[in-house]
This record gives sequence, structure tokens and C-alpha cells, in this order.
Amino acid sequence: MRWKDREESENVEDSRGMSGRTMAAGGGAGIVIIAIVLSLFGIDPRPLLNQAQQQQAQQQGPQQQGGPVVADPQEEERVKFVKTVLHDTEVVWTEQLPKQMHVPYVNPKLKLFRGQVQSGCGPADAGMGPFYCPADKKVYLDLEFYDELKTRFGAPGEFAQAYVIAHEIGHHVQDLLGTSDKVDQLRRRADKVQANKLSVMLELQADFYAGVWAYHAQKRFNFLEAGDVESAMLCATKIGDDALQRQASGRVVPDSFTHGSSAQRVKWFKLGLETGDMSKGDTFRDPELSRGL
Repeated sequence: MRWKDREESENVEDSRGMSGRTMAAGGGAGIVIIAIVLSLFGIDPRPLLNQAQQQQAQQQGPQQQGGPVVADPQEEERVKFVKTVLHDTEVVWTEQLPKQMHVPYVNPKLKLFRGQVQSGCGPADAGMGPFYCPADKKVYLDLEFYDELKTRFGAPGEFAQAYVIAHEIGHHVQDLLGTSDKVDQLRRRADKVQANKLSVMLELQADFYAGVWAYHAQKRFNFLEAGDVESAMLCATKIGDDALQRQASGRVVPDSFTHGSSAQRVKWFKLGLETGDMSKGDTFRDPELSRGL
């Protein structure tokens, strides 16, 4: 992926130098693993993480903040990469959202952190992976997740990393369009299985928007190289709910899916990448996805 020596976004907040509390070595790893498993089965792990943080706060005392960022050259290279990809999303969506949906695009912030972070949506842990918080319009990213992509999920490649950012920006696009609020309202009135289906539709549309971004970014920046698209497809495959559940427990429970299967994630990302047309990504009207609602 060709990204070096291009313009970088100024909308990155770097809190890696914050010396916040970390979970005790004895129980922290176990809590994170439990949180990941809960997420895979459609259960919000944040209450568990919040409780663990409160317990840790009582043990360790007040949180210390501030301090310089200490990072090796490889990590700083990743920061430049993130800033460049974020800038690319800003350029594409500033042009395409008004053009295709007649809605102005407002740049979100992207917050880099290590370990734990306090977001507008509550406390979060790096074990939850990158996420978008509509309450404060920010994407949260711990750079170590990219190591997880490569080592744990077997999805290396810079375009795979860009896809992850573009997916979270896709959630920001949904927020600007009012889609996220509508889905939240529907989920509150739905049973658990129906709520999970709605979450899947929301996540697959974010995958689609990531593909739409890649379509227009390629036209603008010509940044794709041989193997890049395949690396993103592999990433979508590795983080499908069925793949993650199979890895975590050895069994697949479709009714508990919250992000979509590997095949579904590849399908919708690919559709966005091939068309660049936002009107093709109405996952909420897809007969297969909406069955049972």
C-alpha cells in the first residue's frame, strides 16, 4: 500500500502517554479474555470492565495523567500510517457524503491509547478492539491491535489495517446519516435475537462503507498495490463472527452474531469496493439479513 510522504490528518488525539491504571497482572488478562468472549456472543462487556477498573482504582489510588509518549520507531511509523489513512477518509467522505447522500461530512477525531481509555461511551479496554463512540464522535484505537491482526488472526498487511480504520469511520458515516440512532431505537424494542440481527446489519453496512471509501480513495490516491485487496478480504474473513466463535469456543452460534459471518463481511466490503455507490449498501432491506425481523 502506497501511503508514505502524503498528507496526514490533524484530527488524531494521542493519549498513549497517559499513565492510566492497568489491570493487575493476576486477574487482568483473565478479565480481558472473558470480555472478548462476551463480545463474541453478543453481550456488552463494558459493565464487567468498568467493575474491574473500579476495583483496581481502589487498590492503586488516583489515576496519574500526562507525560511524554515513549514509543519505538516502528510504532511511530504506525502513527504516521494511521494519520495518513484518516486523512484519506476525510478527503473521500467530505466529497462523497454530500454528493451521494446530500449530508455534510464532519471530521471525527481518532484517539490513540494504550491499554485502557475513558470514552464518551464509558470505559473501554484494548481487548475490545478498535471502536467508534457516537457520543463523542471519536474512533478509539490501540496500535497493538495491529499486532493482534497479524499474530492472532493471521491477517497481516497495511491495507488490512486501513480497512479496520475505514470500518470505524463507516460507523461515523452512519451516525451522521442518523442510521445509528434508528437502529438503537429498534434494538431497544427488540428481543435479543432480533437486536443481534440489527447489529449485524449495522456492522455489515460499515464494512460496505469501508469498501466505498477504498473505491474512491483508489481513484484519488492510486494507493493500492498487488495483494492489498486480498489482505483486506482475508482480514474480513478472520474477524467474522463464525471464525471468532470457532476460535474462542469451537462452536458457532449464528443467533448470537453481532458483526456478521466471514462470508457476509467479505461480501459487503467487496460490494462497496466494486461499486463505490452508497445506495447499494442498504443492508436493512437485504432479504437474507432481514429474515425474521
